[in-house]
Amino acid sequence: MTSRVAEILSGVGSGPAGHLPHRLVRAATLALPVTGVGLVLMTNAGPAGTVAVSDGPAGTMEELQFTLGEGPCVDSSRTGRPVLQPDLTMTGPDLWPEFSAGALAAGIRAIFAFPLRVGGIRLGVLDLYRDEAGELSDTELSEALSFADAATSVLLHLQAQHSSSGSGSGAIEVVEDRAEVHQASGMVSVQAGVDVSEALVLLRARAYATDRPITELAADVLNRRVNFAEEDVER
Repeated sequence: MTSRVAEILSGVGSGPAGHLPHRLVRAATLALPVTGVGLVLMTNAGPAGTVAVSDGPAGTMEELQFTLGEGPCVDSSRTGRPVLQPDLTMTGPDLWPEFSAGALAAGIRAIFAFPLRVGGIRLGVLDLYRDEAGELSDTELSEALSFADAATSVLLHLQAQHSSSGSGSGAIEVVEDRAEVHQASGMVSVQAGVDVSEALVLLRARAYATDRPITELAADVLNRRVNFAEEDVER
């Protein structure tokens, strides 16, 4: 751990442990030349939940990536490398057409995504955004990487704390509950006769096409208001 990472952790370390991600996100927003910050959990299947966001556009950014299964954080987690997009208007539509359309509509013009990993284990991604296009300087990039290392330490600490408390799952509290989405994927899998990964794709596509949060659509599936086995699934 570098001295700068230790300094960041010391600065956000006071107070309840469950608030650590939110304090870290606020600290990153103040220390870096960015408009907002998001911290998300990742698995091999993609985004698993939003741990903390600094503001509304950051929340939109993370919701879009979870709903669509595409975006800078998805690519960053998959490759294990930072994804730096200083001008989303120029490069985003070719890389992530649906995500970029939503992000640009939310006023996001630049995104910098940093993978949070321990060896080959994917923990999460730290996403930074700007409401104006512009690159990070070498010094600013180094500071962002320090915050990413600090975020990795925070996630590891919270996982260890939950495990030692006897909860068993090691789960980290998230802004919204994604469990319903995965439960709904299981139901869609049966209804549509596809595997669970394809069912999640169907959920994401329907959420995007109907301009609804995927968590809201998942709740309708679980409450049997939506059935993917029927032509007209909205009743």
